[in-house]
Amino acid sequence: MTNLRPGLIITADDFGLHTSVNLAVERAHREGVLSAASLMVAAPAAADAIARAHACPNLRVGLHLVLADGQAMLPRDVIPDLVDADGRFGVRMAYEGTRFFFLPQIRRQLAAEIHAQFKAFAASGLALDHVNTHKHFHLHPTILSLMIKIGRPFGLRAIRLPRERGMPLLLKPWLALLRRKLAAAGIAHNDHIAGIEHSGKFDEAALLETLARLPQQGVTEIYLHPALISGAEIGPSMPAYRHADEFAALISPRVHLALNQLSLRGFRLGGYSDLVGLT
Repeated sequence: MTNLRPGLIITADDFGLHTSVNLAVERAHREGVLSAASLMVAAPAAADAIARAHACPNLRVGLHLVLADGQAMLPRDVIPDLVDADGRFGVRMAYEGTRFFFLPQIRRQLAAEIHAQFKAFAASGLALDHVNTHKHFHLHPTILSLMIKIGRPFGLRAIRLPRERGMPLLLKPWLALLRRKLAAAGIAHNDHIAGIEHSGKFDEAALLETLARLPQQGVTEIYLHPALISGAEIGPSMPAYRHADEFAALISPRVHLALNQLSLRGFRLGGYSDLVGLT
């Protein structure tokens, strides 16, 4: 969805996962360069995140669908084949993806959970800027198709395309399929992305390097995982994540200066609804 003027979306994922994440998102937006956040509606601190988002009217907020390594919205008795006794999705994404393909009962439960998460976002009263998935699970064509079908009545108009240089060759066919499906459905997406390479370690130096080599055309999304504390305190699957370093990068004066220089060169900063030519 290329525009004539280059655009930049700087997003915080995992909004709602922990109050420390929420505080970092609010501060990085008010004091730094953060323009968007992706909300986990069933996460422990989701209500706090929603309240903070309403207090930041210029922060663009999207839905971060969680279908792996996280809490479900629906109770276990409704989706018994998707979650454990604590109502959490597992981490064996290849195994789960195979079940999504071949088992209709699993797909029905998956559709119900996706609908519940869209419904919860709608109930937040926030405008839906974009949708993506935890761990890029929408590369799975079953999940993507359900996202598009279920999300349209809730105002879905933009989805993250996680196509970053250096990604494994194994993922290229799935990325190509995702792009074709978005085009066929008329769903907007970013042209470029940065975040996978530096996931969990997107510090000031990495962010400055990324800003220095931004493509001169189209819309680039940079996504990070900021928080005021780091590692397993935020989530047990993130022991090596340097969340606090990522927050520090977002409020860095050097990063702010680099963004000002990009603005002078014609770059626009915002969310998907500002930059991706939605009609």
